Amino acid sequence: MNTPFQWTKQVASHFGGTRNGMVISWPKRITDKGGLRSQFLHVIDIVPTLYDAIGIVPPDTIDGIPQKPIEGASFLPTFTAADAAETRPTQYFELLVNRGIYHDGWMASSRSFVPWVPVRGKFDPLTAPWELYHVADDFTQAKDLAAKHPEKVRELEALFWREAEKYQVLPLDWRAVERLNGELQGRPSLAGKRKRYVYHPGQIALPEGACPPVLNKSFVITADVVIPEGGAEGMVFTVGGLTGGYGLYVREGRAHFVYNFLAIDRATVTSEPLPKGPVKLEVRFDYEGRPGEFGKPAKVSLAVNGREAGAGQIPRTIPLAISLGEGLDVGTDTGSAVDFTYELPFTFTGSIREVAIDLP
Repeated sequence: MNTPFQWTKQVASHFGGTRNGMVISWPKRITDKGGLRSQFLHVIDIVPTLYDAIGIVPPDTIDGIPQKPIEGASFLPTFTAADAAETRPTQYFELLVNRGIYHDGWMASSRSFVPWVPVRGKFDPLTAPWELYHVADDFTQAKDLAAKHPEKVRELEALFWREAEKYQVLPLDWRAVERLNGELQGRPSLAGKRKRYVYHPGQIALPEGACPPVLNKSFVITADVVIPEGGAEGMVFTVGGLTGGYGLYVREGRAHFVYNFLAIDRATVTSEPLPKGPVKLEVRFDYEGRPGEFGKPAKVSLAVNGREAGAGQIPRTIPLAISLGEGLDVGTDTGSAVDFTYELPFTFTGSIREVAIDLP
């Protein structure tokens, strides 16, 4: 938990959602072993501090492209002087409209939604109340001074809006579940908006944000593989892993398609025995929901060389995000296993020409 601070993860308005300890070790430079520092810092200050320590001056342009300015400030002087001047006088915080603003020892905090309420109603950030803490004396935010210093509250709220505009925080977005799905939220994707995606052996750990957008729709996976005379096994194609995902692999002479519904159900469709030589595996995933419906069932058929070799039903499908961070692999599994029938990395022992995903 985050005792003694208020609130927790996702609540960026209070230190329970943002404040973390940091340990620095540099024996040749820092002689105050075990010393404590209380200057206010932010994670954006780490890079300029490293540059300062190493002696790097970051370039203004790279290959003719102007670089965005580094927004942090070096706190290198604190390594050798406990009373070094604070280099971070102001810092805004915002996540899901939980807002905070630090300035010169004061912290104003305005909480919006708690993390465990994913369905959000209307909200007016202009009328949401602010709390006020003098964190220079009250680092746990235990004493709300808003009623005592209303002028300071107005000053810090105005400062938050200036910082929010300066650093592209606006417009504020308090949606919860929608923001887990980049396609639903409208974020640009490195995968583009193509109908066909082709991958080859050697493609590993492609981030989910750059993977084909297959949630809440039908799709087809086609894999051209070669099964040697002695047989083969291993992962042909997978996205995600333990917390959710899907995979097409060969084990015990058969092809298997497994769909891991958020570590709750693992529906599996298994083919008839595979022939030797060139084999075309096709997984047809037919989503049964209408456009705009999420997490509906799907039918899955598994074909070998154009002939149906297995079929099944998936009662629930992943509505918003496939995994917590694992991506796409071809010919191996670099993350966690999508089910419990194999051991990692489960490298395919045959050969793979290509794997394609087709969207409607």
